[in-house]
Amino acid sequence: MSSILLISGGPSPTSRTGVVVSHVDGLLREAGYGVRTLHVRQLPTLPLLTEDLRDPEIGDAVASVLRADGIVVASPVYRAAYSGLVKALLDLLPKKALRGRVILPLATGGSQGFLVAMDYALNPMLAGKGADSVLRGEFVLDPDIDGGTIAPKAAEAIRGAVDRFTSAVEDARFQRTRLRPAG
Repeated sequence: MSSILLISGGPSPTSRTGVVVSHVDGLLREAGYGVRTLHVRQLPTLPLLTEDLRDPEIGDAVASVLRADGIVVASPVYRAAYSGLVKALLDLLPKKALRGRVILPLATGGSQGFLVAMDYALNPMLAGKGADSVLRGEFVLDPDIDGGTIAPKAAEAIRGAVDRFTSAVEDARFQRTRLRPAG
């Protein structure tokens, strides 16, 4: 089975992004995937911001990205940009770290106007780190997340995104095994 990494740029487990990450984690586990969630907020601040790859937690975070077959990047959108936590983590990665990995961007935000953050900010940052398989993500409006509950229509859209993601991860895994030389 493929390895999946969820990167959460949410400020807390109960934030809207945290609720979406928890929901996606449940969907992936229900589908039989081994999932690791990396809560960027839990990484040590100074080593994260100074890009200290010698710090064991920072090194483990980068290694988790490099080991994953599929990565879900979830971020709140503030003022039409993804969170600084997500940017700080992505800045740690080598230039082509995301090459060959299936990426699903997810975002939460206060208005439909912030949807552009995925196309004009997050996706270019992912491409800059070598992502060559970025799927169409989902943007969930803040009003669609009430406490720990996601509105049915938004939950259905997230499930559709996760289904696209798992299909793409399995297709990529099949291609890798098919291209391996025999022997």
